[in-house]
Amino acid sequence: MVGFAVAFVAVHAVLWWLTSISANLPLGDVTITYRRWIETGHASHFWVGIDEDWVYPILAIVPMAAAALGGVASIGTGWLVLMIVLDAVACGFLWRFRGLGVRVVWWWLAFLLALGPIGLGRIDTVATVLALIGVAFVATRPAVASALFTAGAWTKVWPAALVGVLLLLRRGHRRGVLAGALVLTALIVLVDVLYGGAAHLLSFVGQQTGRALQIEAPLATPFMWAAAFGVPGAAVYYNQEILTFEVSGAGTHAAAAVSTPLMAAVVVAGVVLALWAVRRGAHRAEAAPLLALLFVAALVATNKVGSPQYIGWFAVPIVWGLVAGRPSARRFLPVAVAAIPMALLTQVIYPGFYDQVLTVQPWILVVLTLRNALEVGVLVWSVVAIVRLGLGAARPAAGRAVVTPGRMDA
Repeated sequence: MVGFAVAFVAVHAVLWWLTSISANLPLGDVTITYRRWIETGHASHFWVGIDEDWVYPILAIVPMAAAALGGVASIGTGWLVLMIVLDAVACGFLWRFRGLGVRVVWWWLAFLLALGPIGLGRIDTVATVLALIGVAFVATRPAVASALFTAGAWTKVWPAALVGVLLLLRRGHRRGVLAGALVLTALIVLVDVLYGGAAHLLSFVGQQTGRALQIEAPLATPFMWAAAFGVPGAAVYYNQEILTFEVSGAGTHAAAAVSTPLMAAVVVAGVVLALWAVRRGAHRAEAAPLLALLFVAALVATNKVGSPQYIGWFAVPIVWGLVAGRPSARRFLPVAVAAIPMALLTQVIYPGFYDQVLTVQPWILVVLTLRNALEVGVLVWSVVAIVRLGLGAARPAAGRAVVTPGRMDA
């Protein structure tokens, strides 16, 4: 425990230091955008998500406001302290869980170090930490797990997929899972309505629909290479409205348009495959983290937005898979290993050499292409793993692992 505490402090000290020396402002969203939202709220009592449409679900305003409790001018320091505290809480809940004999928090610490300062510098950190804590309750308190996943979803949407996994595969506890999600949602909606935000409660749903291809998204990769080779019309430009870099050129609008239908098709296919696998006798405890990984990989690999913090989402299904029993941990070991270079390549891209991504330098496009290939590879791996789980369940399995009290059964 002492050794881990020292490593935890050292890793987070390195991440804090990296946020202060990078020229590409990994904490810029906090110190510029989040700060502006909170300053406006304090000065004019006009709050995003309550008095106007907002890109995030309403619960995201809470950690932003909490980070500014020591003063809006010091929101960057407040944010880093808050994220480190939340991460420590997550490690505390996950400390007792092991994957193949090793405490999973060691993998989480290595993954954070590889991902770099972006692992602390966005609202996604809060949603990921809430989801990680939720994983600790999947086996014993599915209603609590569902409530934590729901809290994450009201912060950054994507953990709603994890609630879906529980509803699909947590046999015998669906009522509790549904109750956990609905009760917390009802409380959030009630508070929002009392503060006068009913008209903007779901505004985040439509905020992404008009976006073009963000430069780091896997779907944007061929167009980035086209820009690097000087293909007419292919270029990187800054979208002033949503404050992000996107790529233009022939075919980009079609690629952006196909993104959402493609994502939906992959998710539906994943659900069908997972239900097929459990009907053939696969353990739901093993199918659940695989389906969660497929959902997350689909949300990242087929997305027209490719923000670097999205890589942090992979941590949740990977940790879930590592603690879901020895067969599951063995199955997830390759993807847990692959996630480390995927995170490291992401740090090289942002904040490391993002200026060279913007000028489409070939060497950094190679790095971006490798990272995006890993994202797609994880998606393909999750599909293959679910199919193999279903095929394997059809055969008598002498020596199949027995469920034990320490196992994270879903």
